[in-house]
Amino acid sequence: MPGGTWAVVVAGGQGRRFGRLKQFEPLGDRTVVEWSVTAARSVADEVVLVVPAEVLSDPTCRAGCEIVVAGGVTRAASVRAGLALVPAHVEFVLVHDAARPLASPQLFAAVLQAVRDGADGAVPGVPLADTVKRVKGVLVLETVPRDELVAVQTPQAFRAEPLRRAHLGEPEATDDAGLLEAAGARVVVVPGEPRNVKLTELQDLRRLAGWASEMLGAPSP
Repeated sequence: MPGGTWAVVVAGGQGRRFGRLKQFEPLGDRTVVEWSVTAARSVADEVVLVVPAEVLSDPTCRAGCEIVVAGGVTRAASVRAGLALVPAHVEFVLVHDAARPLASPQLFAAVLQAVRDGADGAVPGVPLADTVKRVKGVLVLETVPRDELVAVQTPQAFRAEPLRRAHLGEPEATDDAGLLEAAGARVVVVPGEPRNVKLTELQDLRRLAGWASEMLGAPSP
């Protein structure tokens, strides 16, 4: 019978803008990826960790996960590699980017609950503070009303069957919710978290380290 919740934590990137594998950088009392896996475990029965192929056999890069798989060339390919290891009977799947280490367990619970309540998918979103304009080259075409826009984060939660269907044919997208949206599935948004930022460049690490210290009850470095 269907049932259960699994998470796929995507840590397969090469960190080209960062300069090294950012997902294994120390952050407070653990690594970046360990923060993400710990939060995912708060709601998931099991976690599949997707890592670069070159570290697949390195036990220090497993973040305590029993199920670890090599990622693909793109993010979507890495998600599919992880999703392939999720048993067919699992009903709900969360997908999270390891590079967002400070997503809280409460946020994981919120997106999962939205799917349990009937949506095909759920994403965290935060309001945009800046004015947004659509441009072509240097020409401004229009100002886009930002009251209908949010910046989307992970973790994202899904019913497993629509998520699997959306990945058939190996399509590409910047997030999994986009694949479901294209297929006509019902995706909803829950409030995101201001500290759930993506680690992209070296300067991001210090900001995250300060927040991590606060969360751990220690003074900022």
